[in-house]
Amino acid sequence: MEDAVFVGGGGPEYGVQQGLSLKYANRHGLIAGATGTGKTVTLQILAEGFSAAGVPVFMADVKGDLSGLAKAGSAAAKLHEPFTERAAKIGFTDYAYAAFPVTFWDMFGQQGHPVRTTVSEMGPLLLSQLLELSEAQEGILNIAFRLADEEGLPLLDLKDLQALLVWIGENAKDLSLRYGNVSSASVGAIQRRLLVLENQGGAKLFGEPALALSDLMRCDADGRGMVNILAADQLMASPKLYATFLLWLLSELFEELPEVGDPDKPKLVFFFDEAHLLFDDAPKALINKVEQVARLIRSKGVGVYFITQNPADVPEDILGQLGNRVQHALRAFTAKDRKELRMAAETYRENPAFDTETAIREVGVGEAVTSMLQKKGVPGIVERTLIRPPSSQLGPITAEERAGVMAASEMAGKYDSPLDRTSAFEILRDRAAKAAAEAARAEEQAEAAEEPAARDFNAGRRYSGTRVTRSTSRSTRSTTSFGDQMTKMVVKELTGTTGRRIVRGILGGLFKGR
Repeated sequence: MEDAVFVGGGGPEYGVQQGLSLKYANRHGLIAGATGTGKTVTLQILAEGFSAAGVPVFMADVKGDLSGLAKAGSAAAKLHEPFTERAAKIGFTDYAYAAFPVTFWDMFGQQGHPVRTTVSEMGPLLLSQLLELSEAQEGILNIAFRLADEEGLPLLDLKDLQALLVWIGENAKDLSLRYGNVSSASVGAIQRRLLVLENQGGAKLFGEPALALSDLMRCDADGRGMVNILAADQLMASPKLYATFLLWLLSELFEELPEVGDPDKPKLVFFFDEAHLLFDDAPKALINKVEQVARLIRSKGVGVYFITQNPADVPEDILGQLGNRVQHALRAFTAKDRKELRMAAETYRENPAFDTETAIREVGVGEAVTSMLQKKGVPGIVERTLIRPPSSQLGPITAEERAGVMAASEMAGKYDSPLDRTSAFEILRDRAAKAAAEAARAEEQAEAAEEPAARDFNAGRRYSGTRVTRSTSRSTRSTTSFGDQMTKMVVKELTGTTGRRIVRGILGGLFKGR
């Protein structure tokens, strides 16, 4: 299809080609459906179509299957015959196997080139969401970022933030007068959260060299858009880290890219798999942030596509901005499922040829209910669409093949070695060392100025004793021995009332015995 990404065939006998217009591809989209209904294949063929049109793509590979984009499909594959039959059925006459330009990324640096950002770029809002901080703790984190700006302390990695929090805890009393209450307990709670994040491998996300967004928006020598695949199978063990990283990347694109209005095709298409992780238990401020980015990033030439099992996973304010939709089958086993299915069907422009709710429930694997934006951004009539077969390999490539792709990439060697330049940790450490040296020097100068007797006294004392200075008056220090002191104390007791009673008792007993 010209100026469109071919999606599949719809209409009677699936003979009417269905496509996603490149002009409206930056109006965002939704790919939804129950597990095992074909969402991953739909994601793969959309990435192929955008790449062939010269549009770079960024996607997270949650299950490891999308790495097959780097390798052409094969006639020896067991699905070769079903694929060719489907291609003929939907009118995909120029169907052929092909590989696509792929760059692999991995936060842990194992299955792709390392991807990093700095603590400063992440910002206090997203970092608070990542650490699941309370309102009071988030306030202290905001104080830390403000102090870092005012004191010229770059926050690059986790040890920078940890060192700054230690400094804040030591100076909590002075800071409270300026910024409000700074609780040592809250500082300690943030430190514990940072330790948990570090144990989960999150420390590898923060540091330098930080990811340059331009490296995600490249094309190969043939003009095909680069398919950037983030290995997320291990990352999914920390859902908050996964969702926060993708949201940070989306926010960076929004802040750094210039306005382009309505381009003929997007500058980048961003696929957000497992989108429900972004919205589960998310605070209102974060959801508002996502809504703002989704609404405004369109004018930056970026299309955002959310992939999830159920459209209900996406808040309504954001769902209403997703114009291009591919809805795979939804299962309705409970009353809640039936209600959500009915609500999903009501969001489509009706087709008199079939009932949308029934179609969503009955479409098979590799089939979907689709609605794409048409001229002037009007939603198209809903269609039952047979999704086209992929040209690249269906399923993952081997570890050796992945290593070969990484070695041949332009990114090889650029991000592999971490850079640890002077930042908050080093600056605060040097300040502490300097202060300690100055204190030691001052103490030495004070001792040098004292008279010899006083210097000997200070050198000899430890933690007890109060110095008695010389005086012209007669010394009151006692020279009485310990035995004399005890004798005086006993005599004093015996001359008292209690002592006299004791004496009388003793003498009475003696005389009574006689």
